[in-house]
Amino acid sequence: MTQPPFIRYQPERVPIEEGLRRGREFHAHLDRRRSVRSFSRDPVPREAIELAVSAANTAPSGAHLQPWTFVAVGDPGLRHRIRLAAEVEERRFYQERDVPDWHEALAKLGTDEHKDYLDVVPWVVVVFAQKQTLLPDGRLRKNYYVNESVGLACGLFVAALHAMGLATLPHTPSPMGFLSAILHRPATERPFILFPVGYPAAECRVPDLERKALGEALVFTS
Repeated sequence: MTQPPFIRYQPERVPIEEGLRRGREFHAHLDRRRSVRSFSRDPVPREAIELAVSAANTAPSGAHLQPWTFVAVGDPGLRHRIRLAAEVEERRFYQERDVPDWHEALAKLGTDEHKDYLDVVPWVVVVFAQKQTLLPDGRLRKNYYVNESVGLACGLFVAALHAMGLATLPHTPSPMGFLSAILHRPATERPFILFPVGYPAAECRVPDLERKALGEALVFTS
């Protein structure tokens, strides 16, 4: 096997106190992030979406295959089609599907089948996971650790939006096949998550929630 090329990696070595200060500031910054369902119609420049996806592209991925596609939808007519199709699936979930525990878990968030924010936000970004990738020579390449890789990229995408003062809401109507049809994506991809992107509305309100305590999320072993 041919030895792959390697380049020298020498990131900045930050003094520990400075590193901890940065870590505390980063946590405080992210701790102010909230998912919102009430957006402003104020425009968001295309460059903001490009920067957020560029940040997502820095995520680690299985075998560095980067099995994701971000589809940014700015056209109001197309966003409305996505809203109507999403609400069809959401009505089935809220009104027909027998999943009482799931419905109970969502009750504290005040969610329902109405997704009017998809008509309000200037952008809807749909992330697709590439189960396979079509290569230039026509062959199909299998991708590895697809869910893990795309999930990491989505996390960085959300963090980048927050850094720019933007808000979003991870939305996963089930099933999501309608997104492939509306956006004409190939069969090698499947919809992974949908992100409305915009500024929070002036009257935006969010549920009064507490995040998991550090002691619940972190275990040190001896």
